[in-house]
Amino acid sequence: MKSRLPRSSYTSQLWRSRWRARIAFVVIVVFLVLQLGWWLVFQKNYIEQAMLQTTVTWTREAQMLQMLLEKTPAQERAKLRQSLQLEYPQLDLNASLVQVNLENAAAYRHKQTGYLRMFAFEGPFFVLVILGGLWIIALSLRSERELKRRQENFLMAATHEFRTPITTLRLLIETSMYRELNREKQLEYLSRMELELRRLQDSSERVLATARLEQGIHPKEIGISDLNAVVSSQLQSLQSGLEARGAKIKLERADSVLPVMMDASAFGIVLSNLLDNAVKYSQNDEKPITIKLGVIQNQAFVSVQDQGVGIDPFEVPNIFDQFYRVGSELTRVSRGLGLGLYLVKSITELMGGRVQCEPLTQGTRFTVRFPMQAQTAPAKILQRSL
Repeated sequence: MKSRLPRSSYTSQLWRSRWRARIAFVVIVVFLVLQLGWWLVFQKNYIEQAMLQTTVTWTREAQMLQMLLEKTPAQERAKLRQSLQLEYPQLDLNASLVQVNLENAAAYRHKQTGYLRMFAFEGPFFVLVILGGLWIIALSLRSERELKRRQENFLMAATHEFRTPITTLRLLIETSMYRELNREKQLEYLSRMELELRRLQDSSERVLATARLEQGIHPKEIGISDLNAVVSSQLQSLQSGLEARGAKIKLERADSVLPVMMDASAFGIVLSNLLDNAVKYSQNDEKPITIKLGVIQNQAFVSVQDQGVGIDPFEVPNIFDQFYRVGSELTRVSRGLGLGLYLVKSITELMGGRVQCEPLTQGTRFTVRFPMQAQTAPAKILQRSL
């Protein structure tokens, strides 16, 4: 069996791959700039040389025609001047001394200088177009690489999230089958089985909920609900499982009714994922979590604040993306599929709300906001719902 690369080897290979790509990009940029510079210098020298050669040729032609006119009889010079003037428009043959026509010479120099200006404009524009194309390709490749990384993380996380509880359940069942257990042990094993089954159920619900969102399932009818009552009701069904994992939940209700337009069952998924996230990233045995409700600028809000490890502010723009999890599954210790916060954002926005993440000095606060509704407003329908 092919062995997996150690983390250090994997990281070093990824680092070398990125640096090779950057070096290649820099080499291409330098080559294009040098090529452009050489091309412009070449064109400038070529045009200047052509202008000088043309001026010398015109001067020689003027001298030659001057000699020809001097040798021509006086009575024939006028007719000869006319015919020569048609053949040599760049020369002035009307004066006694044949010379280069200054207006024609100036027009010729202006035309050649225009070519040089055209090359000077088109050259950098050509380089910018190529560099822009390379930059777009680089961004596309980077996005594909990031998507591939997230998908690999999701597959490894999903494998772990489903295999671990199944293995634990099998071990507990086999132990119960082949060993005599007292009542206390039976209850302990049953409690552990119930926790593992709940873990399997939570993982399955997240995957199925994501699939429903992607397929655009037809809506359920929603109406005005009191956010205070919905949070309290949903918390009752979630609290026992969270407290079994060490959560110490403090609920701060609003002083008044908070009428908002929502689907209570869909919001239950939002609250469940936020609370699961708060517990998951709190490392102490006792994990305090504060749920606060209130009103800000005519918007009802519910915030979930923990005192866990927190989150890097640079990661905040990505945490609501599908399959996104910080780091690699090879070293990650927290469980999950990278779908929880994606569901939080998607479901909240389907109900007309928005969610915000705020990194704190210790821990993180997620705030979900919904527009306040008049209690007599008619029921509305989600365009996409669970």
